[in-house]
Amino acid sequence: MQDLGAAFQQALGLVAAGDAGLWAIIALSLRVSLTATLIAACIGLPLGALLAVARFPGRQGLLVVLNALMGLPPVVAGLIIYILLSRSGPFGALGLLFTPAAMVIAQAVLITPILAALTRQVLEAMWEEYAEQLRSLGSGPGRAVRTLLWDGRFALLTVLLAGFGRASAEVGAVMVVGGNIEGFTRVMTTAIALETSKGDLPLALGLGIVLMAIVLGVNAAAQLLREASARWSG
Repeated sequence: MQDLGAAFQQALGLVAAGDAGLWAIIALSLRVSLTATLIAACIGLPLGALLAVARFPGRQGLLVVLNALMGLPPVVAGLIIYILLSRSGPFGALGLLFTPAAMVIAQAVLITPILAALTRQVLEAMWEEYAEQLRSLGSGPGRAVRTLLWDGRFALLTVLLAGFGRASAEVGAVMVVGGNIEGFTRVMTTAIALETSKGDLPLALGLGIVLMAIVLGVNAAAQLLREASARWSG
């Protein structure tokens, strides 16, 4: 217990002192996760809104696939992306494997179905309320999607925060495609796993403290946005 207490004190010291190695890992983690969330949002939000509005043959099957992809095992996603980006893969010539770009792709692949599914759930209820009015104004699917995305922007911010939280906590896929290379592709989750296995508890705990602070901050922001959205709409 004394050793654990000392390790925790050292971890707090690393965070408070602005240890260069620790904050470089944090900065890369945030850059990768924010970029992945932005890419996933550009795909997932319009897709989810379209699924909320449109009715077409095969829609239910697509929803089943989308919901199934929400539970896609990260290591499986990482393996698929590894194969695609490897030298013998179709995108091997791009040289993206074991780079931050590969980690962004892995996180985006994992959270895009989550954003799309949650967006559909949020906007489908709005569509049931607004459908008749929008149809009477002659709105086609494209305009209806844009209207729903705008009117549901506060609720969708909580969806984005959920996606970012999922991306920032990812370890399996980014380990496979990033390689956990020191100073290049090492992010908080992979560094925690490595440093714990090495017995370097102060650095692992320091990164864990920051990661938990980010997760708590994201959840607090989501809660505040939900309350603001409820006040704005009610």
